[in-house]
Amino acid sequence: MYDLLIRGGEVIDGSGRAGFQADVAIERDRIAAIGQLGDAPARRVIQARGKVVAPGFIDIHTHSELPLLVDGRAMSKVMQGVTLEVVGNCGTSPGPWTAAVERRLRRLAPPDDELQRWRWQSTGDVMAKLEERGVALNVAFLVGHGTLRTAVMGPEQRRPSLDELRAMQELLRRELEQGALGLSTGLIYAPSMYADTDEIVALAQVLREYGRLYTSHIRGEGDTVAQAVAEAIEVGRQAGVPVQVSHLKATGRNNWGRAPELLSLIERARADGVDVMADQYPYVASSTTLTAVLPPWALSGGTEAMLGRLADAEQRALIRRQITEGAPDWPNPLMSGCTFDDIVVASFAPNPSWEGKTIAAIAEELGVEPEETVLRLLEAAAGDVAIIRFAMSEDDVREIMRHPLVMVGSDGSSLAADGPLARGKPHPRSYGTYPRVLGHYVREERVLSLPEAVRKMTGLPAHRLGLKDRGRLVTGYKADVVVFDPSTVDETATWAKPHRYPVGIDWVVVNGVPVVAEGRHTGARPGRVLRWGASGCPE
Repeated sequence: MYDLLIRGGEVIDGSGRAGFQADVAIERDRIAAIGQLGDAPARRVIQARGKVVAPGFIDIHTHSELPLLVDGRAMSKVMQGVTLEVVGNCGTSPGPWTAAVERRLRRLAPPDDELQRWRWQSTGDVMAKLEERGVALNVAFLVGHGTLRTAVMGPEQRRPSLDELRAMQELLRRELEQGALGLSTGLIYAPSMYADTDEIVALAQVLREYGRLYTSHIRGEGDTVAQAVAEAIEVGRQAGVPVQVSHLKATGRNNWGRAPELLSLIERARADGVDVMADQYPYVASSTTLTAVLPPWALSGGTEAMLGRLADAEQRALIRRQITEGAPDWPNPLMSGCTFDDIVVASFAPNPSWEGKTIAAIAEELGVEPEETVLRLLEAAAGDVAIIRFAMSEDDVREIMRHPLVMVGSDGSSLAADGPLARGKPHPRSYGTYPRVLGHYVREERVLSLPEAVRKMTGLPAHRLGLKDRGRLVTGYKADVVVFDPSTVDETATWAKPHRYPVGIDWVVVNGVPVVAEGRHTGARPGRVLRWGASGCPE
């Protein structure tokens, strides 16, 4: 007798091939059979006629490392069909420990949560704590370069000494030995932005020892985007490691239409033997921290040092000017081709009424220039301000989406419409990425076929991560499965009301256990932490 039988759906297996009518049987945490299974007995039967049965979606680019510790239900992700998240992107990870990451966790967790007292040292400690608390989906970890750098040399704007570089390499080895899948950089963020290419290559050479992945939020996505993609490729070339360009895009009106140029760089690199791919979220707006609009020197030394510079009249005036004019060797990557009307405050604890308003509108309300408004917001919130920036063209989004080497990744976090994670007005990608692709770009706009969209959400990211038994509907594979209605699936989250779950995602099964049943979270937490194992792949 099977534990679970999904009967009569259209199976789209994650390979990119056309769907076919079949039943899917599950025993324990594995797919036991796929085919016409007739009246085979099962403890639970899901009637899937008129629905699509697909592998669970793999979100290759997320920032859920701390939210999942706080709320292991993973609500905003499992409700859209995600069964695996890769965390630790853009150069920031929970391991190795840094005071900055600890402060972020303390701000996020409720006052009475044991996480307020928890101490850790490494990625392995975080993995163990996540397993102890329970999580609804599977999780894999990257090591953040910015976190490594801070742990060894603090948030300083300088090159590491040889001893410091070796210390970073040894810390990276420790984290990889504990099961991390690779290294991420966030080269528009302090302190990763202070690293030159040679530093990144030296760390990527450690990845080569272990056969792991290098992922990068590249050094610029505006005027310098081509050079930034080329730098990521060069790291892969010199270090001999696979490269994942995170959330590929061209930002700012003056860079719209450059998608073919960027995709051509990737194609040429692959022809030259560099294993490079990319991921993308399906929106024309990005999201980041407001500190990213400040020049690099203003961020050196961390938040307290930054606030100290803002308190100095001369330095404050220079920072204010360089927000729009840029600094030597630093054309501001967030302001290129954008205005303050394009930047929306997503979270601002001192005055939540400003959430959802543009910097320009808040500046008008305050009666000061937008640049001064930026500095006042950062001062009031001690640097903790999230923003949304409308900066991409729809044509570029579609061009990148169509490319066979580009997979889907939300760049969001695991949030919830209730509890401590229901704060602010975050980017709706945390709730709607996968349903938006299926509803808007597949069903309505026909940018992708349904089998190709599913491949970009399942089989392709599984291949990128080296997963041997996830990402496809194949007998013997892990039973991570989503059942959705192709005629109704869509996001409901909006810019104004982002904490909304999608429609049309009926069932989500993680390791053989239903986590979403008939569109409702079951409360189950069958997820696992995937560590790179002795078999040479995550397991």
